[in-house]
Amino acid sequence: MSSSTKSLRRSRKNRIIAGVCGGLGEFFGISTFWFRLGFLIALIPGGVPGFLLYLLLWLIIPND
Repeated sequence: MSSSTKSLRRSRKNRIIAGVCGGLGEFFGISTFWFRLGFLIALIPGGVPGFLLYLLLWLIIPND
């Protein structure tokens, strides 16, 4: 096992609301812009699926 294993956590330094997108970006090693854009697009057609997904991730993913 490597000591550099990543765990999925909400970001404290790269956050706008709860750090979910920042944490996902750090975990997958891509820009948080893409996660924020994805959640924004999911909010456009009515908002409920994107909002519920974000809320669920906010509750499930522990804080950094």
